[in-house]
Order: sequence, then C-alpha cells, then structure tokens
Amino acid sequence: MFSLGTPTVDRRTFLLAGLAAVIGATAKEQSLRLETFTQWLNATVSTREQALPNCLDHIRKMDPSIHAWVQVQPEEPTGTGKLSGIPFGVKDIIETRGLSTAYGSTVYKGRIGSDDAAIVRELRGRGGILLGKTDCAAFAYKTPPPTRNPRNLEHTPGGSSSGSAAALAAGMVPFAIGTQTRGSVLRPASFCGVTGFKPSYGLLSMEGVLPLAKSLDTLGFFATTPTDMLALWDAMGHPTGPTENFALGVPEPRQTVDPLMATAFENALIVLKKAGETIRPHDLAGILRRLSEGNNAVMFYEGARFHEQRYKEFGFRLDPALVEMIQQGLEMSRKEYDEDMQFVASCKPRFSEIFKTTPVILTPAAPGPAPFGLASTGDARMNAPWTSLGTPAITIPIPITSGLPLGLQITADHGQDSRVLSTAVRLYGILTSASVKASG
Repeated sequence: MFSLGTPTVDRRTFLLAGLAAVIGATAKEQSLRLETFTQWLNATVSTREQALPNCLDHIRKMDPSIHAWVQVQPEEPTGTGKLSGIPFGVKDIIETRGLSTAYGSTVYKGRIGSDDAAIVRELRGRGGILLGKTDCAAFAYKTPPPTRNPRNLEHTPGGSSSGSAAALAAGMVPFAIGTQTRGSVLRPASFCGVTGFKPSYGLLSMEGVLPLAKSLDTLGFFATTPTDMLALWDAMGHPTGPTENFALGVPEPRQTVDPLMATAFENALIVLKKAGETIRPHDLAGILRRLSEGNNAVMFYEGARFHEQRYKEFGFRLDPALVEMIQQGLEMSRKEYDEDMQFVASCKPRFSEIFKTTPVILTPAAPGPAPFGLASTGDARMNAPWTSLGTPAITIPIPITSGLPLGLQITADHGQDSRVLSTAVRLYGILTSASVKASG
C-alpha cells in the first residue's frame, strides 16, 4: 500500500522518513483530498490509497505552525474491515509498538512503545492505518504541549488531548483518539470546533493506556461532525440505535459560564424549541459543581499514588504541575477519598431517575471559547461531572457567525452511547439548518 521507511520521525525535525516516494505521487493522486471520516468511508479502497499521500502532504505543510504531531509514521493495518485504508492519529499516552510513547513528557523523550494498546490493535485489525502519535499535556495532566488551535494559532486547543483535537480540526486526519479523566476530549473538541465523544466508562478497554486516575480514565474520539462520529462508532462494530424524540433536560439555574457561551447556549435552546423540541429544567447546578470538585479530588488521590514511584525516581525533573498534584494528593486521607467516591455513587441513581423523564441532558461544553495563549489548556468543570458519573457524553459545534468555536455538550445515562450519538446527529442537523436559513 505504501512504503514505511525508517522507524523514527519526530516533530522537531519533522522528517517524514521513508515517505518521499509516497508524497511524490502522481498529479491525479495529489488532486484527491479526503478530509472527513464520512468522505473516507464512502471512498473506494483504491481512492483511499490514492488519498493517503495527500493527507501526509497536508500534515507536512500544516504541522510546522500547529505542532499537533509528535511523530508521523504510517503503520500497516493488521486486518481488514470498514476502516481499511483510513488513517487515524493516537494520543501519545497510548502505547504503540515501534512508535513514540513518551507521555508528553521530557523525561521520557525518545521512548518507543513495545506493543499496541488494545484500542490500537482493534482499529488496525479493522483495517485502519495508524498514521502517528499526537502531542498531549505531560502525563495527560495540565502542562500544555506546544500544540496550537487551528482556528486561531494564538489560542490553546485545549487539553490534555491537544494534538488529537488540533490534527482533526486542521483536516490532517479523519479521526483521532484521545483520553479523558476530567475534560480532556470534550473541552478540546469545543475549543477547536469539532466533535468529541467520550463513551460510557468501562465500555472500551484501557489496556496500554497510561493511567492518571483509573476510576475516571476513559478513551475518547474526535471527528468533524456528529454524523462522522456515528459512522465511526458503527465502523468499530458498536450499535448505533434508532433516531428518537424525547424531552431534553437542561440545568436550572444555568451553570456559570462566560457571556459568549451563555448567549450561544440560550440561542441554541431557542432554536431547538422553535423546531419542536421539548426542554425541561432540572435543578442540577449545585450537584454538577460538587461532582466536578469530587472528580478533581479523586484524580488527585489516585493520580498521586499511581505516579508516586515515578516522583521518587525523577523528583523535580517531572512536570511541575504533576509534582504539585502528587504532593497534594499524597496528603489526602483515605477517608476523604472514600467520601468523594461515595458521593459520586450516591448521585448515579439520582441521575438515572432524571434520565427516565429527560433521556438526554444538554449543557455548555466549556465555560467559553478557547483562552488566549498556550499557558493553560482551559477549565474542565463543564465536563468533569459526566466523567465522574461515567456517562457517555459528546460535544458538537454550536453554529456561530463569528469568533472562536463553542460547543454544546450532550449526555445520557450510562450505557446509552448510541442514544447520545443519534441525538447529537439530530440536534446538530436542527442547529445547522437554522443557521443556514438565518444566513441566507
């Protein structure tokens, strides 16, 4: 299908090793430009093969300014299926045999993975082409990588799955894998104007993924639109379910967010109501805030104990933010941790009851647009409650006329992943149709 070449390509030199022949394709091949997952899925296998060099050339041109990739080195698929010939990117905390797995950390710079994580094996087994490794915050925590937001290079793409979101938003890859312990998939998707999906906790194997907090860590995916995400989920062999109509829940009073997000969220609700959607309020703001706080506490407690040995080995050579988390987390008592875990457990039946009357709940996907600068990846408090509860959640772009992207977050009860996806497709269709009519 293509030449693999030498084994190492890093972002700093950005040598697409062994790919000169691939990029030097014929003019006909260069004219092929598949971008979204649906476009790749609908293309023939031959067309996919011809489009791969163009995909790599696009990365070569774009990434020197975006810095989404740690390494670009296409790996042969190990099987065939609906993903045959479709490239994807993988976050750098996920093990990949023969490719960089440095956890976004300088102390592990140059580390090469010895095996593929379970999710990578699955995707390659279905014919997907592992294109390379995307950059991320150190140890999937706070300290940002050099990745920039393709919508505005002066702003963060979010994190910790920074490179996966940016690569997708820049059209470098039709889908990418991230992880979420607090808001590391849903928030970057909102900031970059794409779709991010966090499946139900425990649904997908975390084998080969560096933990941060095992009771929270979840795989996630990035795609351009909800339609692309639904198609990806189907291509991975998961049920997609029928289109449903039901009442939608929203927090009342509203959660505190930036004025731009508050306005966009209210406008989205107005559009949905005009389209015939029933929206019912729930008194959730307080419990969502408490769940976010609990998420942070659990992450600190579990993360500190997972990284304690690493801290003893490397000390202050580790990322300063991680060191601070370890130090604070080790000071937490087992009693504090158990209380937070018990609170989360007590909330799950309450939300299951809410989901019986409003099977889907809508909230802003982030407090606002992507913050200026690269010093922070932004605030995850809008996503953390659903990570604590383990519910499936998806971020979809809210159509706006100007400015940086904003996202709408959709969640349902644990195990209702197909419901979240099909609802996202339906609501996104309503919002985009209204936006087109308004602009026309």
